[in-house]
Amino acid sequence: MHSEPYLVTVHAGPHTRQHCPVSFALPDELHGERLELRQPDGSTLPVQTFPNGTGVFLLPHLDANSTCTLILQAAHAPLIRATHRVTVTDDARALAIKVGGAPLTTYHYADVPARPYFYPLLTAAGQEVTRAFPMRKDVAGESSDHPHHRSLWIAFGEINGTDNWSEEPGHGSTRHETVSNATSGDVFGTFETTGSWLTSEEEKLLTQRLQVVAWATPPEFRMLDFTIDLTAGQEAVEFGDTKEGGILAVRVVGTMDVPRGGRIENSYGGIDEGETWGRAAHWCDYSGPVEDGVAGIAVMDHPLSFRYPTHWHVRNYGLMTANPFGYAAYTGGAKRGEHRLAPGETLHFQYRVILHSGDADQGQIRSRYLDFVSPPQAKVTRQE
Repeated sequence: MHSEPYLVTVHAGPHTRQHCPVSFALPDELHGERLELRQPDGSTLPVQTFPNGTGVFLLPHLDANSTCTLILQAAHAPLIRATHRVTVTDDARALAIKVGGAPLTTYHYADVPARPYFYPLLTAAGQEVTRAFPMRKDVAGESSDHPHHRSLWIAFGEINGTDNWSEEPGHGSTRHETVSNATSGDVFGTFETTGSWLTSEEEKLLTQRLQVVAWATPPEFRMLDFTIDLTAGQEAVEFGDTKEGGILAVRVVGTMDVPRGGRIENSYGGIDEGETWGRAAHWCDYSGPVEDGVAGIAVMDHPLSFRYPTHWHVRNYGLMTANPFGYAAYTGGAKRGEHRLAPGETLHFQYRVILHSGDADQGQIRSRYLDFVSPPQAKVTRQE
């Protein structure tokens, strides 16, 4: 590393930041280096690099309207924070993600009935916040409706007339094809996959590209980022206007259902299905009793997503999906939501998923949403 170290100056902006990802442009001469940031108290923070050369770290705390300056330096070997390190393991059937050795989720892609899915999703305390059925059928008191609601998944119910949402006769499917860039690290773990959306006759409709980033957060919460690109081939593709779908969809564990003590809340304060279903909102949160406590899961939409902020197909019985197409159902026919994707054109979606204790307020979902869409600014300079 250069004899004159770099400084990274971080501006919190008008909001207090806690355990927030911060990215910065890594100087060319430091690409490929193992790096860390030295804080004023002498402690260090690991730095990790995305494939595009962007450096990133997790900022533990910075008060609103405050600035801190960190020294970017070569990492002291070995740079492994066992308590938070994210590991990604591929066994050719599924990709397992752990944080600090504890399971977070697993992406199942081989021998799946219709499409890949994530199961289970666990808080740092080990609480499962998504439904076990139909992957497991031995959970007492768990509902058995809608067997295509597989924990967390990507799907939609009408693409050129094909139903790639349900598992009913004649349904479409998503065929997994490749895994790439599977990476473990002290700041994040990540992987990328490709797949094809198919008709029931296995004619290709779309190419799906998925990137998942799991962050090395402390036990207060768990955090995953999803980037989904859906690209048409040589023929145009039309997404129909149907509520039966959700580009990112979640089915919560049965004890969190609203009739059993759960709570839905969205970014403008709407509560439960009556005030959240079909509404556009920047995020939606589902929380409720889980084992011996209260936990929740929030899905956040990003301004770069198609039709941001998305509308939500969210039900008191446990379903929560980001669906930007089902306008006819949402508005009683006053609006239409079909979208034609021209040959070679891509629809882009970005979501952040937070697993937290307590309800949306206790999980600090409003603050964490601002971390997602308006993160702290970081500037790199030479130390004089």
